[in-house]
Amino acid sequence: MVTAVTVKAYASPSCVLLAFDWMDGAEHKDFLGFAIQRNPGYGRDGKPQYLFNKLDFVPLEHDARPKRSDEAPIQKFNWWDGGINIEDQGKTFEYSVIPVLGTGPDDLKLQHNAAGKRSVTVPRPLEGQIATYFNRAVVSAQSFAKQKDKPLDKRMDWLANGLQNAIPQILDESDAFECAIYHLSDNRWIIPAFEAFRGRGSIIYFDKADDTKSRTAAHLIAEQRPNISIHKRDAISKLMHDKFIISYRKKHEQAVLMGSTNFTPEAQTVQANLLHIIHSRELAALYAERANLLAMNVGKKDMEAPDWNEVSDVGGTQMRVFFLPEPGESRKFLDTVTAAVKKAKSSVLFCMYTASDKQLMEAIFAKGDSPKHLIYGLLNSIDDPDKPTKKGERRKLPEIAATIFHRSQSNPDTLPYAAFGANAPRGFLPELKTIDTTPYDASAAKGKTKPAKKAAKKKSSGPPPIHVHHKFIVIDGDTETPTIYTGSPNFSRSSENSNDENVLEIKGNTRLAEAYVAELMRLYNHYRARAIWNKTHEKNGKQPKAGSEADPLVLKRTRDEWAKDAYKSGTKASLARERGL
Repeated sequence: MVTAVTVKAYASPSCVLLAFDWMDGAEHKDFLGFAIQRNPGYGRDGKPQYLFNKLDFVPLEHDARPKRSDEAPIQKFNWWDGGINIEDQGKTFEYSVIPVLGTGPDDLKLQHNAAGKRSVTVPRPLEGQIATYFNRAVVSAQSFAKQKDKPLDKRMDWLANGLQNAIPQILDESDAFECAIYHLSDNRWIIPAFEAFRGRGSIIYFDKADDTKSRTAAHLIAEQRPNISIHKRDAISKLMHDKFIISYRKKHEQAVLMGSTNFTPEAQTVQANLLHIIHSRELAALYAERANLLAMNVGKKDMEAPDWNEVSDVGGTQMRVFFLPEPGESRKFLDTVTAAVKKAKSSVLFCMYTASDKQLMEAIFAKGDSPKHLIYGLLNSIDDPDKPTKKGERRKLPEIAATIFHRSQSNPDTLPYAAFGANAPRGFLPELKTIDTTPYDASAAKGKTKPAKKAAKKKSSGPPPIHVHHKFIVIDGDTETPTIYTGSPNFSRSSENSNDENVLEIKGNTRLAEAYVAELMRLYNHYRARAIWNKTHEKNGKQPKAGSEADPLVLKRTRDEWAKDAYKSGTKASLARERGL
């Protein structure tokens, strides 16, 4: 009897991740992967279409086009539909995952009798009381290739992918607001939204020493809108790193916008970020109390020691909020996260700008070394502790840095964005790191904003120092009992004890956890493929010879070449296949 493919789905408003397994694959040495069909497809006629695969059975030419997965099977046990657009939110798609047997491009036999099917409804941003917005960011030059020569406005829209609508939306829903923001400079979507606001408003902005990125925008808004007051925040050890807006209706708190996204053009486009709008009066009241302290510019020594604050009015969700900094060397927030990681039953996924807390990262890596757990992590950069600075001095790195670096070299479960540069696999474009958004940056532009057409022609000024800007950890996101930590802190001692920060603990919301899993794996899978390629790629920018070991990105012609470990008991690949993660 033929066993059908099992299909699991994780969906966010902008991404559908499919995880699939074919038990019978262990019996077929000629198992070459999967063909994946979507119904309706991508065309206007709505006819079913196969998802595409960039890889082929032969080394790619530089101008090679993707092939349908019935011609170039997907040789993985998970894949994401990269063709989900804003207009697809709320639509239902049926995916058919079909095993493929054969020996190569001229011998492919689709096993339709073993196909697994899964219907997936792409969620709208607002699910229940929580709205969720992830941007695309410049994570893959392949998907951005069709956009890269368009006017700046079009490129920014594509990269923001709806994230740019969150702040104007919460302001539209409000007759008053309070905002605390680390960096405010976006002159395309955000400053105009504030300038159009007619009710009462308050903006608390960070301005200390040479960090004046928000000053121009804050004063511009105050000049244009006397109904909006501005409050400088500098009575803090390091950074006022918050990013939140409290919505009021008829003098009552209604909702909170929060997340990792600064109010800058690059944060909404080229940096991987997220925002939530949470419709909870209890949560909004807690944020309003915090905003009052920040507006009064109260220093840490005059603040009470923080603690977790329970929120009970978000249906189907256990939620609580924590406001940093903590006094002295107290670490209640980090200890809470670390304890939760230690209790993980299945998986830990993390996506951060940086990782510097030794206890937390050791707890995560312990789960990664457990035969019963999976971890996947993406950081903006991972420093080589043995590489000297430009001045030839030893790097001043946190104690955990060496562990992270050596793990990233030997075990690709923890990856850096910044490892990827101009070199690219044959047939792929180099990783595009940034676009020049300064024409819409109020802190950088002088005089009037430059027209988008002129900005599009201007060469990039180089990659920004931050590309992966997320700050989240998802524990057991593949189970019915997930826990999410998300907000503004970078899970570091500096965030813990020196910065103004806010973070949510969210438990039991499986739909939200699925969105986080889908978005993390979308990023992780891309960078993992590049990391594996980099290990065998010829250095110094030389193009590898077709078919050489330095050019390994071709489809394999036997099962064991691509999936041997996946069917070997006790391996991480086998565990991931069985868990659907």
